[in-house]
Amino acid sequence: MVDTQRSVKPTRKRRKMQRVTMMDVAARAEVSPSTVSLYLRKPDAVSASASEAIAKSIEALNYVPNQMAGGLAAASSRAVSIIVPSVRNAFFAETVATMQAELGKERLQVLLGHTEYSEREEENLVRMALSWAPAAIVLTGLAHSNATRKLLRESSVPVVEIWELGSEPIEMAVGFHHEQVGRSAAAHLVQRNRHNLVFLGARLQEDRRAAHRAEGFVEEARKTSGVTAEIIQHPAPSSAEVGAMLLGEAMRKFPHVDGIACSNDHVALGVIFECQRLGIDIPGQLSVVGFGDLSFSAASNPSLTTIRPPGDLIGTEAARLILERIAHGGERTPTVIDTRFTLLHRQSS
Repeated sequence: MVDTQRSVKPTRKRRKMQRVTMMDVAARAEVSPSTVSLYLRKPDAVSASASEAIAKSIEALNYVPNQMAGGLAAASSRAVSIIVPSVRNAFFAETVATMQAELGKERLQVLLGHTEYSEREEENLVRMALSWAPAAIVLTGLAHSNATRKLLRESSVPVVEIWELGSEPIEMAVGFHHEQVGRSAAAHLVQRNRHNLVFLGARLQEDRRAAHRAEGFVEEARKTSGVTAEIIQHPAPSSAEVGAMLLGEAMRKFPHVDGIACSNDHVALGVIFECQRLGIDIPGQLSVVGFGDLSFSAASNPSLTTIRPPGDLIGTEAARLILERIAHGGERTPTVIDTRFTLLHRQSS
């Protein structure tokens, strides 16, 4: 008979490759571990010869710093959590890129999350960020759930709210008043002798800042005798297609409309396209104002009059406040920086 039973040898578990430590880097570079640590945090504070030796050691050993270990020692990590409403458009890209560049100079890394304009999702992202003991948290706007506010106020993490001013911030705020943006657009159209104004908005039920611009627009326009102002909105995210649909609705409801402000430049571009299709002269019959000054705005035909938010300045100032707060610590001090905005008068008005 053939023995069908086979002896089974136990499988040896392969040992994981041992992680390269800061001690290994220091030994190879012939410096102290504290010097390596200082180099990783503030390379300019280390002598040129030591920096060169450490850099070569890191490259030779393929060393990856354990940021969590450093965070545990310092009670916070080297990560800054930035939470924006959406990554689908370019509105916040300039601000995030600027912050990343400024914070990167101090070896701080950016963790990016987006809420799709949901307060519940923002709360989830804040909870997740706090679990990693971030160096700071950056939120977009001033409207948050009560739970989010409580979480942040009870933490010791620096908080910066960007892109909006108005109500009292949790700690620090950098941005501008969106109601004033709407008022500026209305005043410009009235100065251009436009009397039948309409604000076209996408996603106003979720985009609180765009809704404030619409409200400011209507309030400012109606201050002038003989000027009417209305709001027409669509629940979908902003796009040229939505802009075309909104213009069609505006023409049906208010056939004498002669001045339009849009919640952003994507919507305004759709208005321009639809006017060209319908043979409506811009600015002869209809003046158009956007918001955002996106990359296509100056190159459209006609070039788009728009309001430029200083996204780069917001990023620079937010990063500066974070770095100062980390460096000095101490109690929270409410800080508000008004970056203002710029109306760019071009051919569409």
